[in-house]
Amino acid sequence: MCLVFLCDEEETELGRQAAPGACPYCGGTVQAVDIESQWRLCFLPLCFKRKRKYLCTLCARRLVVYQ
Repeated sequence: MCLVFLCDEEETELGRQAAPGACPYCGGTVQAVDIESQWRLCFLPLCFKRKRKYLCTLCARRLVVYQ
């Protein structure tokens, strides 16, 4: 008997908005992107997470915020 477990992560973009500051690499404007991720195991949802990622609009780099 062979058991196959399928794991999947699905990310959906909820919205974008302008964030204060500039990109330290190219000086472009920064956007805050709200993302909802959903983990599934054999098509059963395990957990939902909402994250906020910061991206540069010119060089498309993901920026890290240190608090």
